Amino acid sequence: MRELDSQQLRDIARGAAILGTGGGGDPYLGTLAALQALKDFGPPRVIEPDEVADDEVLAMPVMVGAPVAFIEKFSLGPELESAFRALDKHLDRRIVALMSAEMGGANSIVPLVLGARLQLPVVDADAIGRAYPEIQLTTLTIHGISASPFALADERGNTTILHTIDNFWTERLARPIAVEFGAIAASMGFAITGSQLRQAGVLGSLSYAERIGRTIREARVNKQDVIAALLGVTGGFELFRGKIIDVQRRIERGWTLGEARLDGLDEYAGANMLVQFQNENLVAIRDGQLAACVPDLITLIDADTGEAITTERLRYGFRVIVLGIPCHAQWRTEKGIELGGPGHFGYDLGYVPIEDLQQATRERRT
Repeated sequence: MRELDSQQLRDIARGAAILGTGGGGDPYLGTLAALQALKDFGPPRVIEPDEVADDEVLAMPVMVGAPVAFIEKFSLGPELESAFRALDKHLDRRIVALMSAEMGGANSIVPLVLGARLQLPVVDADAIGRAYPEIQLTTLTIHGISASPFALADERGNTTILHTIDNFWTERLARPIAVEFGAIAASMGFAITGSQLRQAGVLGSLSYAERIGRTIREARVNKQDVIAALLGVTGGFELFRGKIIDVQRRIERGWTLGEARLDGLDEYAGANMLVQFQNENLVAIRDGQLAACVPDLITLIDADTGEAITTERLRYGFRVIVLGIPCHAQWRTEKGIELGGPGHFGYDLGYVPIEDLQQATRERRT
């Protein structure tokens, strides 16, 4: 077990925003909530996955809804604790630890905020290894582990608990509830045992996010190449450098959907890129050719600061660097691709690993 200080919280939020592929909530707001929880309740505690006994229960707090709504309606107050209390009371065993449902700028921080409030430890793991826009898109679903009972709460005092036949129905029913709660809702679900965690979770991801965030911070302090440092720590690829010339964005059924168009700069001058998103970036297309797609990670980086830009903050004129990062191995299995690959989001294309797409791009240009 270790306790996190303010710098570590900032590093986790910064690194998780890189892994969040444009989604998972605003990292700035998540950081503010974590720092306030640190001040009010003391440091959050992080434990290793093997510190949870096989039959002990942990659960995952998460924000369900559109990231744009999260900016306007900050849902990390009493409603988050209400969702926890509702689920904890409903289960036949007490929740002994929390875990991030995904790696995203805010959702990775949510359990740290709640853990500090409730004096519960947070496990160094998550259920995706990136951010995804739908509840069922987790490695736990790949292993047949249920998301329900699934509790949702709002700031008015409303709470509800869903019992669903599968995780697709959890998403289908929770989404309209979140819309009625104001397009964003605090929730708790995926109550799993320690043995299920070690079988199906993405282990060590909180430390991974912290390492990425620390790498960005130290590169900036030492006036080093932030992008080169990021590629080194993630094993990723630079896909494009350019200026955003258009952003189309809308909120629909509790998601932020849209696309960003980029014109190339520097060695990419004369080229263009299209990035389409549903809360998170899903596909990147350069000059009509696929450059990356889910489940691999696509992240837009501010060229000046090296910070990730979430989809709700994309604006005309931003100068950005587009990075692609290989996803966790579980998403490259047949079940993983079927669950979270491009076909799930309506794209008529097969998944190709990002390293293979990059090799094909190099061959076309030589």
